[in-house]
Amino acid sequence: MAAHLRIVHCFRSPVGGIFRHVRDLTEAQVAAGHSVGIVCDSTTGGDYEERLFEAMKESLALGIHRTPMQRHIGPGDLAAAWRTYGIIKELRPDVLHGHGAKGGAYARLFGSLLRVSRSRVARLYSPHGGSLHYDETTATGKLFFALERFMAHFTDCLLFVSDYERKTYRRKVGEPPIPNRLVYNGLRAVEFEPVATAADAADLLYIGMMRDLKGPDIFIDALALAGIEFGRPLSAVMVGDGDDLPRYHAQVERLGLTNHVRFLPPMPARQAFALAELIVVPSRAEAMPYIVLEALAAGMPMIATAVGGIPEIFGEDSPALIRPDAGQLADKLGLALNDPGAYRKIMPQGDELKARFGADVMAAEIEKAYFAALKL
Repeated sequence: MAAHLRIVHCFRSPVGGIFRHVRDLTEAQVAAGHSVGIVCDSTTGGDYEERLFEAMKESLALGIHRTPMQRHIGPGDLAAAWRTYGIIKELRPDVLHGHGAKGGAYARLFGSLLRVSRSRVARLYSPHGGSLHYDETTATGKLFFALERFMAHFTDCLLFVSDYERKTYRRKVGEPPIPNRLVYNGLRAVEFEPVATAADAADLLYIGMMRDLKGPDIFIDALALAGIEFGRPLSAVMVGDGDDLPRYHAQVERLGLTNHVRFLPPMPARQAFALAELIVVPSRAEAMPYIVLEALAAGMPMIATAVGGIPEIFGEDSPALIRPDAGQLADKLGLALNDPGAYRKIMPQGDELKARFGADVMAAEIEKAYFAALKL
């Protein structure tokens, strides 16, 4: 029988894909008999995330620990880091798994400090895009990639969620001098059940963080352009929250779309899928977005940008893929909405998705990485 581990997941912001990934992982790890805990920021997330934490807390033997963590490196970082280290030290992990740039830095530094004073701690890092989104030609990018090269010496294993992410790391940071694995994000079996569209569904759905990196502004511009082509305004639902949300409200108003766009707060993805006929993922950058996997598994037609690991889901030549460009998106909306039946047929099929992107497959591969890092 495999050893039972004390696993701590460390990440900054409990929203979006990273939080989803950690929730799925912890669920599978608890089911496998491991003791699991979470350490993350206390200043991000809203009511929706609070409800998710509430649903998880009974199952996590090592608890949920929230403390302020800054997004950027700054003077407040030292105090935040010291508090986080104190929490992690008390939890006595066998495995410290960091997610995203800040979680990865904390997990590797604190794991190394713990190794000075006690038995082996496995230090794993999943970038989830994170600092890899920076341009390597800028001063900020050069600083972050130099830090990544330095931090590799304090890492036992790198876990990449897409081949794109692994190639980006090699190009911007360098060939990893440590073990690394490609482990795709995975969905639970229930998520492969189809979602029925509501009778009063809108034409289009955007669901995700409200920040320019994810392309809500592209979505809104394309909505206006496509409405002109169609000869009628298209209706849309935009689900999510974020610092840039007021700008998107203003953009919708400026383009005269106020009566055709409904903004809603974060909600479970499958609940949102029922609100529209077609989902659009207009991101400028991604690693391996859950929302694409979730929508396809639920049988929803989709238009997505060919960024990050998205082409690894659809296939490089899929006609469902576009550049992050409002004009191209508007053209593709015409194709998808004029013949919805034909458009659905170009989506990846459920059986193929389940074999590659199942949560059971993801959790088993990550557990192997933990045991390899611990040499168990």
